[in-house]
Amino acid sequence: MAFHTDQPDVYLTEDEYLVSEAAAEVKREYIDGQVRAMTGAGYNHNCIAANILGEFRSHLKGTPCATFIAEIKLQIGKDYVYPDVLVDCSKMSGNDLFSTAPVIIVEVLSRSTRKTDTTTKLIRYINLPSLQEYVLIEPDIVSVQVLRRANHWLSEYYFLGDDVTFTSIGLTLKVEDIYDRVDNRDINEFREQAQQP
Repeated sequence: MAFHTDQPDVYLTEDEYLVSEAAAEVKREYIDGQVRAMTGAGYNHNCIAANILGEFRSHLKGTPCATFIAEIKLQIGKDYVYPDVLVDCSKMSGNDLFSTAPVIIVEVLSRSTRKTDTTTKLIRYINLPSLQEYVLIEPDIVSVQVLRRANHWLSEYYFLGDDVTFTSIGLTLKVEDIYDRVDNRDINEFREQAQQP
């Protein structure tokens, strides 16, 4: 998801946000008392998020771990955000409105969210006791960045031809599978080369 960039700053209390969010016409994140409206994301962004969701959900079928796309809020203290994809292995109930214990979070970057995803959210996410991996994926080029608790949150990058292992859920994916149906120069050239005899 991307942020509305032309909206004035809106500040609410946590309770005001939670009450108003239920009736809001668009999803809004809440960080440090500031409300930021979310907009719909483009084709590449949605393809990547859907690919990750599909692979994670299929892999985790029959386990206690549930995979969510950007429709469930993540509560981080008094902040509330909508990650593009998250996996929560705690026992959530049918009435839960937000996750509090994700093991992996995936954000697909955009111009309007890159700074927040790589700074503000990064700091909040890696301080979640349950989180084991934070994944940042570029939609306009092929680049998958993974930060792991087991590696002291140091960045590791994966590109076309690489396999990425998401250790928190025991799944390995090819980078090109993460970019299935995506339309950018990197993946298009990779596909063309793969078709050559």
